[in-house]
Amino acid sequence: MGTHLFTHTRKRIALLSALAALVTLPALAVAGCGGGDDAAGASGEGGNLSLVAYSTPREAYEEIIPAFQETDAGRGFDFDQSYASSGEQSRAVEAGLAADVVAFSLEPDITRLIDAGLVDASWNQNEYKGMVTDSVVVFAVREGNPENIQTWDDLLREGIEVITPNPFTSGGAQWNIMAAYGAQLEQGKSDEEAIDYLEELFLEHVPVQDKSARESLATFIGGKGDVLLAYENEAIFARQEDQPLDYVVPDETILIENPVAVVSTSEHPETAQAFIDYLYTPEAQEVFGEKGYRPVVPDVLSQFDYPDPPGLFTIADLGGWPDVRKRFFDREESIFLDIENELGVSTDD
Repeated sequence: MGTHLFTHTRKRIALLSALAALVTLPALAVAGCGGGDDAAGASGEGGNLSLVAYSTPREAYEEIIPAFQETDAGRGFDFDQSYASSGEQSRAVEAGLAADVVAFSLEPDITRLIDAGLVDASWNQNEYKGMVTDSVVVFAVREGNPENIQTWDDLLREGIEVITPNPFTSGGAQWNIMAAYGAQLEQGKSDEEAIDYLEELFLEHVPVQDKSARESLATFIGGKGDVLLAYENEAIFARQEDQPLDYVVPDETILIENPVAVVSTSEHPETAQAFIDYLYTPEAQEVFGEKGYRPVVPDVLSQFDYPDPPGLFTIADLGGWPDVRKRFFDREESIFLDIENELGVSTDD
């Protein structure tokens, strides 16, 4: 199977200001999605739930939450919503940010809260292993792909600038890096050669590292860079907003798996769990699919025409998150600590 190039021909309208408005405040709190009345939910209590999530699924949750509020379980509940980079959100909850439900980019940000006693260790015991959506890492490129970016090797061509977030704040950045590393292994490269690839990519081709995937998208749409390493869903979102870009699904890429969990300090744990259960309904999964995520429910996924990269791999194929985080992203000693220190990029929270 060859590389997939997607183009769009809709009216080209610059909406950078709209994108920037979504990322101007860290941990942006969005009050709203009110239930419409003060009637108690099915539990007889009613009240308020707080969703703390990573930056990119905001548009999906803003459709899903009102639908949940129309159900017996959700009636009478209002929602507060907070969106920022996944690592930033996880650390904020650990530090005391009120949350009933957390939705993060990657599993280690849930693990942090398990270690802090804020999420039960059995959080992932459903048939989807706690994951609510999937995606893959893609290359977002300028409309028409003027640099003809098709492969991971193309990112290292002279003069090519690649935009990706900071892996010490962004879960999306960690997915991007592991996609790049794993792609080298899929091509038959050695571990040492794969690490060399990452060093060359970041030291010579990455001019800026934003805090979150959504901020990097705004940077790219603002005109910086030739390629954006991105979630497939972010590229689809940009196209839905009539942005003049295309995207390429490389033959070798990683399956992104996005977790969701109830916070154990929730005052409404039954309703919080009911909300998570609702996320797996066909109605909610279809919303995720329409927003560019790959549904985890097979019957819903089959309704969408997502490409199937021949060299698709998972984080488990690379050793699993505990080993990956220690080796690549540890703040005391790791591959990317050395790379970022050489670049002079912050590795703080």
